[in-house]
Amino acid sequence: MSKTLHILNGESTQPILKKSGIKGAIVVWREMLCEGPLHEEVGSDEFWLNRYSYFETEIGVNRLEYYDTTIKEIVKLEDVSIYNEVVLWFEFDLFCQVNLLALCTYLLDNYVKKTNYYLICTGKVEGKERLQYLSDFSPNDFKTLVKNKITLSKASLEFAKESWNVYVENDLNKLKNFDFNQNSKFQYIQLAINQHLNRFPAENGLNQISTKILEIINSNLFSENEIVRNLLIWQQNETVYGFGDVQYFQYLKKLNAYFSVKDSLYYLNEVGKTVVLQ
Repeated sequence: MSKTLHILNGESTQPILKKSGIKGAIVVWREMLCEGPLHEEVGSDEFWLNRYSYFETEIGVNRLEYYDTTIKEIVKLEDVSIYNEVVLWFEFDLFCQVNLLALCTYLLDNYVKKTNYYLICTGKVEGKERLQYLSDFSPNDFKTLVKNKITLSKASLEFAKESWNVYVENDLNKLKNFDFNQNSKFQYIQLAINQHLNRFPAENGLNQISTKILEIINSNLFSENEIVRNLLIWQQNETVYGFGDVQYFQYLKKLNAYFSVKDSLYYLNEVGKTVVLQ
């Protein structure tokens, strides 16, 4: 009897998959590798120590919680030999694409020859103006998605690992010069990397996200939550970051040299105004 493992991009995909009636075991990839320090060897001691440190110091997630939420789930992928099929469910945005590259690297490092690997990656849909997330699909749609899944050969996984290594090195010129479109199975990596390039600082030391935050603060009197809400709207309409509110709260916090807060409302200080008016 065929056994399938579904590896999901996040928690919100799980209820849709379960309602679809599609059979198989489930592992949820609970990480955001587009933020914080990384290591090329996914799942190595150095890799986990970097992630422990980031989540503890930046996000406020202690080691035990991180282990229970993330590591316990991911290490299930060290041995997928009991499965005939491993199906990866991911999306087009930067958040997902970086996680996908890391996952493919981890699967390659623990490669099982008799297991077949597949990818479902949502994005372009005929008749839809904007790129589609998995949450845009119904449980019934999921059945169509799984029928149209793409086979990932070992060579495809190797390309994903090469792309992961380039991303981890995070050298601007190498990111610009590497062709992330080399493998047709991964049609959104280049799009995501192009978005990532906007996170490198401009001459004033600020990147696209930091600049947008200051522009939002300058446009009106907003609370912290309202600023993040505006960022999420901007992200949806104009970018493919795919970030959650936690990340944007972190970005805002790091810009405290550019604003002051009074009665929970944010105001640009002179430094912030100078940057916005440049």
